[in-house]
Amino acid sequence: MTSETITADAAGTWTLGDLTVNRIGFGAMRLTGNAAFHLGTPSDRKRSIAVLHRAMELGVNHIDTAAFYFSSLRSANEMINRALSPYSDDLVIVTKVGPFRNYSGEWDTSARPDDLRGHVEENLRQLGRDHLDVVNLRRMGQDSIAEHFGALAELREEGLIRHLGVSDVEPRHLAEAQAIAPVVCVQNRFGLDSRNPDTDEIVRICGEQGIAFVPFFAIAGEGGSHGATDGHDEAVLAVARAHDATPAQVRLAWTLAQGPHVLAIPGTGNPDHLAENIAAGALRLTEDELDTLNSLHQKEG
Repeated sequence: MTSETITADAAGTWTLGDLTVNRIGFGAMRLTGNAAFHLGTPSDRKRSIAVLHRAMELGVNHIDTAAFYFSSLRSANEMINRALSPYSDDLVIVTKVGPFRNYSGEWDTSARPDDLRGHVEENLRQLGRDHLDVVNLRRMGQDSIAEHFGALAELREEGLIRHLGVSDVEPRHLAEAQAIAPVVCVQNRFGLDSRNPDTDEIVRICGEQGIAFVPFFAIAGEGGSHGATDGHDEAVLAVARAHDATPAQVRLAWTLAQGPHVLAIPGTGNPDHLAENIAAGALRLTEDELDTLNSLHQKEG
């Protein structure tokens, strides 16, 4: 595949509420270091900003970020603001709230419902916005999300948030949220080698209801926050060879093939990897290849 000339619109588009985005977006987690959060060494600031500029050149109009995406020296939100403000009218910035990291970078007590206004306002301040396009409530293990989601719904009514989503949820949590306010997207961990029956059901439900499903760690696999996996099944490698593509591109192409409502937000701090990730939106797998990879997915978990 020739990555440098393929733009994000090759994957097609979907809507987050009334906001149209290309199905290949960009996850900002890896802008801050060679691993997420405090797990690696801080990134080169100029290089990370150059990645953001390049993403715009390649047609990315959907960025996923959060105030808790920071390392000891870098903040994803601050770099997005620095690189892209004033923002183009078609750029959709999605944030998430719920988890909390203290000033030393360690995970601390997750937000209570009455803390969420502060989380939203911190994202607004860092990004230099007067409203947030989409805010995902990240469930942090609680049995019910009604109080937390209700608090965000109030901020939506005030105009601080345009649309709402949920993250790390089961089907019952999605229904719980929808009884309070519209949900435009669901973010769960999902990938070729990451199978969870509840999430597979969420993918189906979202497709039926026209809700965007936005998986995280679609490339990273078992690497998770530490970065992309180096372990690839022979089936993945064979498909990659057949298309002159990378295994990461095959993983992204498989993800997008799960339905037109499925988006991708691969993250990187490397301009070359960025171009490869976006080019995966143009990779079309054959029915036989999809059958093989779907069987691999079913074996996982």
